[in-house]
Formats: sequence, structure tokens, C-alpha cells
Amino acid sequence: MNNMNLSDTKIEILLFGKWRFNTNWEKTSIEFKDDMTYEQTRIQTFLLSKPSELITGNKFTGVWHVNDRRLCLIVKTVPKSFFNLQVLILSKVYLADMIASVYSIFITENYEVIEINSSRFLINNKNQRITGIKIN
Repeated sequence: MNNMNLSDTKIEILLFGKWRFNTNWEKTSIEFKDDMTYEQTRIQTFLLSKPSELITGNKFTGVWHVNDRRLCLIVKTVPKSFFNLQVLILSKVYLADMIASVYSIFITENYEVIEINSSRFLINNKNQRITGIKIN
């Protein structure tokens, strides 16, 4: 699984598909699509984090890419957010999605890709190693 010589493009190709991984506080599944978008579902397992899940929802969509062995996730929509109410003036724009888009300009989720192959990957996020498993 040690493949430090892989290019960013090869890492992206290996990431296409559905993955599942768990951290201490949440269970996550994410699908990386070949049009460089993703759909992510996060279920909070830490009781004190549940209120934030109720506000933001547990589904996120956005765009992704790999740059310098770093997986970058940019949130674009939060379709299950409590605050995803239609703005009356703009009937096709949702409040939570607008906030997520503005927030993503300043904050991008970054994960260092340590190791990857066609069925498992290991990433580092804020000194926490996370192992992902590909699901069919």
C-alpha cells in the first residue's frame, strides 16, 4: 500500500467511487465522482456533536481535487440542513447553500493522502490518521 510516488492524477483515479471511514466522533461515507464532484454523508456518533448535525444536516455535496498529495473537499450544498429555506426574493436559492458556498471560499477541508490503493486509503487530518475502505 506504500505508494509515495503516485501522481495527483493517479490518486484521483484511485479515489473514484464510494468509500466509508470512521473517526472517533463520526461515521462517514463519501462518493467521489469522475466529474470531480462528491456526495458525503456524516453521522455523528459523539452525543455532544448531535446538535450540530441537526442544524447542518448530515449530507454535503461539493467539488474535490488532489493537489500535492492533499485531498481537498469544497462544500457547495447542504441539502438536509435545517436552515435550507428558500429565500423569498430568489426562489431557486437556498439559505444554507448560500452560507456553505461563502464558507467554502475561506475554508477547504484538506486531508494529506498517506497511502492509497484500489480498496483502502490512509489519510491524515489534524494529526489523526483515518483509514477508508472502498465499498461497492
